[in-house]
Amino acid sequence: MPEGTSPRSPLIQAALTGECPVCGSRTLFAGWVRFAPRCRACGQDFTAYNVGDGPAAFLILVIGALISALAVVLQVRASPPFWVHILLWVPLTFALVILSLRVSKAAMLIHEARAEVREGRLDDGRKDER
Repeated sequence: MPEGTSPRSPLIQAALTGECPVCGSRTLFAGWVRFAPRCRACGQDFTAYNVGDGPAAFLILVIGALISALAVVLQVRASPPFWVHILLWVPLTFALVILSLRVSKAAMLIHEARAEVREGRLDDGRKDER
């Protein structure tokens, strides 16, 4: 590790606290799930990373499967009326997706930054000039 730099937080901890992947300041977000355009401490450009809808799609699939399994178990064991399912599972699904969206988006951006992910390019045989 270069001299004068602090050790990185583990990915999950950094995602939970919204840390900048470069300096570790808690400046990743400008809103609940909206990234800041750049780090207020070190100036790192967060718009260079393409997180997209991957985290949301993943969460909907995983949480949807979990909620569906729980709904089936409840139906088989207790046979509640349909309105109980609506009152229970719709808000729970919404809350779980929204609450975990911030962490999953942060984890994806931090991972991209740490892995130095860049857009794909075709290899034309020349050395990359930096």
